This record gives sequence, structure tokens and C-alpha cells, in this order.
Amino acid sequence: MASPLADSLRPTNIDEVAGQHHLLDSGKVLRRIIESGDIPNLIFYGPSGVGKTTVANIIADKAGKKLYHLNATVCSTQDIKDIISSLDSLECSGGVLLYLDEIQYFNKKQQQILLSYIENGDITLIASTTENPFFYVYNAILSRSTVFEFKTLDKNDIGTLLDRGLSLVSKDEDKKYSFENGVRDKIAVSAGGDVRRALNMLELCLLSVRCDDNSIITDEIAEQILENNSVRYDREGDEHYDLLSAYQKSMRGSDPDAAVYYLARILAAGDLPSACRRLMVCACEDVGLAHPQIIPIVKAAIDAAMYVGLPEARIPLADAVILVATSPKSNSGEMAIDAAMYDVEHGIGGDIPRALQNKHFDGEDALVKGQHYLYPHNYKNHWVKQQYLPDNIKNKKYYTFGDNKNEQKFKEYNEKIKNNE
Repeated sequence: MASPLADSLRPTNIDEVAGQHHLLDSGKVLRRIIESGDIPNLIFYGPSGVGKTTVANIIADKAGKKLYHLNATVCSTQDIKDIISSLDSLECSGGVLLYLDEIQYFNKKQQQILLSYIENGDITLIASTTENPFFYVYNAILSRSTVFEFKTLDKNDIGTLLDRGLSLVSKDEDKKYSFENGVRDKIAVSAGGDVRRALNMLELCLLSVRCDDNSIITDEIAEQILENNSVRYDREGDEHYDLLSAYQKSMRGSDPDAAVYYLARILAAGDLPSACRRLMVCACEDVGLAHPQIIPIVKAAIDAAMYVGLPEARIPLADAVILVATSPKSNSGEMAIDAAMYDVEHGIGGDIPRALQNKHFDGEDALVKGQHYLYPHNYKNHWVKQQYLPDNIKNKKYYTFGDNKNEQKFKEYNEKIKNNE
């Protein structure tokens, strides 16, 4: 075929758009807006390959306005000024609709140039982004736009598109292509909700079938194609952080199965540093004092992983991830330092007690002379009652013993030595 399958199957009306039922089904808000013909400023947010550009093109076709299409990754400030200069021309008398793809790549100045023209209605903006717009889009533009989140497609929606693609190719080539049992669903799942990826993988499968002068996409062919084309991972996008978040939360939630699954996805994308960093953080933050020996154990596993590299790194990391997931949990250390940091950052505290200062002679203005530091090792149980915090927070408690076996043992020990002073 002359054009990619994804372009040949691109919908021309809303009813042909796959997925996005929460936005485009009958009665849903975005569908009502499109059908009304009165298009406000819109921002479409979601991963690639889920229909943002397709829906924007359908809206533009129905808007009755002069359409300009810019991609923020390659356009310049001059491109924006050229559009603005055309506003008074006859061809733009019905207004201008600007479709701006990847708006997150526009800097603040570029977005500000658009702002006044969006505000007075000269330009209607439809912007798309793979990033969270509330982090990347200028607030003034956000406040004048309606944001819609596009979601990854499920297996059934992707499968329907694969059937349509196979049917289209069969018709064009006058040859009946088909899937071996289970192959269609395998491709649909491996696409990770991305329509473009699914159809590209289908095209690769068809190329392989044609080379064999065959008409059936077998499981063997699909496996070969999927092996190198099924990992979806954008190290700079929201999906990257969602995956790392799921990885860490699964360890924190004591689910070793989910934890190793997300580890596998991270490693399949070759992101060994992120896998190691989050693992170390989780060992310290979520296991912590419930099993303090875990910190050097995890560090050793990370050192081994970084030393041997992928693919062997998966083995020590899997051991460590399962250990963290199945260990007792305590965040008492994190809570203690966070509470102390809060007081420090808000100026709560005071002078270090004289007994703890690193000086041994007092000035003439000192009311009480002498350091009077009590050396704990000179006392029973190596402990003596003494003030360590500044005067105005001398009774502050930052650390509370966790309810795990390890911390309770330390609590018992501390109470014992302090009650036998």
C-alpha cells in the first residue's frame, strides 16, 4: 500500500474513532461540543497513538475556519507571527483554528504571544500534549481552555482496528489474510493501548507473510515481530513516572508479583538506573528501621546489577525487589526527618545547648561559665540524662518507635536504660 496502514484507516468522523468512550460516546461532553459546531479552546492530553490528532482533525474539518497546523517541536515564534498577520485577510474572515501538536514544547513566551488572540476569539486553539498540561501549559492558556484526557485503548478496541486493517489490506490486494488463533489478541495486548503501534506491528507481520507467500499471520511470526516492538516507555513523559510510581508502590504495598512485573517493564526498556534508584529509596523509606540490615543488602544487589549490566542485572535486582516487598515495613525514620526538616525550614529551634558546643571557654558575658558536658560512657548503661535540643524545643519528639518487632526491641532497650539511671 502507498501510505502507512495507520493513515489509511484514520477516521473521518467521530463514530469511526476507536476507544475514548468516556469522551465520544453519545451524550458525552466532548461529543456534544463537537456536534454543536461552537468550538471552544481545547487541550487534549494523553499518551501517543490514542486519537488526539485524529479527533482534532475531525473538529477542524467541521469548524468552517481557516486551519493552521503547527507542531511545537519544530515551529518557531515566526510561525506564530505569520498566523497572526493573516487574521485580517479574506480567507480568515471566518476565524482561524490553530491545531498545535505537542504544546509542551512551546516556551512561556511563545504561549504568551498566542494568549491575547485566544482570549479575544481571533484564534481558536486545539492543542495536544503527551504531558500533564497542568505542569507544562501556561496557566493563562489553561484557564481559557477545556482539558480532556485521552486514555489508552483496551484490547477489544485495538482488536477491532486490527480486524479493519486486515480487511482493508485483503481488499486492496485481493487476497484473504487472517490471524492464527490467539494472534490478534496477542498483538492487541502488546500494543499497550497505542493504535499506531498496533497497526505498525500488523504491517510488519503482513510483510513477513508476503515474503513467505502465505496468507496467515501465525503465532511464530507475531512473536518475532513483538519481541522488539512491544515495549512502550518514554523516559521524559508521564508514563515513565507512572511506571516508576507503580514499581515503588507495589514494593511498599508488599506485593512481590506486581513489583517484579513493573521491574521487568523498566528493565525491558533498558532503564537500569531508575530501577536501582527507586529500589534503594524504597528500602530506606518503606522498610527502614523494621529491617535496617536491608539497606546494605539492597546496596550490594544494586552494585552487582550495575557491575554485570543487563540482562544479568535482572537477577540481583529481582532478589532485592522481592526482599523489599516481603519485608516488614516502617516509615518511622522518614517521618522523623520530615518533621525535623519542617521545623528547620520554618525557623523553629534555637541555639545549640552550651554543653554540646564545640568550644571550651566562655566569654566575659557568659552568665554560667563552663561547658558542663556529661560524657555518657562515664555512666551506668552508657546513658545520662542531658538536654540535647535547643531550649524552646527541648521536649519535642520527632521519632516514634514503629510497631514492628525490631523497633519495639529498641524501644524496650531505651526504656530500660533510662529507667535505671
